[in-house]
Amino acid sequence: MAMMIDSMMCTACGDCESVCPTGAIIPHKGVYMIQADKCTECEPDHDMPQCLNACMEDGCISPAE
Repeated sequence: MAMMIDSMMCTACGDCESVCPTGAIIPHKGVYMIQADKCTECEPDHDMPQCLNACMEDGCISPAE
């Protein structure tokens, strides 16, 4: 499974990009997106995805469906 960023909620602050250990978060069309093929949800190194801790917008980052 991977995380995803809601492009309508993303403020393009970039806080999530710098904490992603796999480099899965990249700028895309003025906001950020998570490359599903690179996202590991920070397992097994962390208890929770680091982007969730960094994002200031509640609900902006969530598990991909």
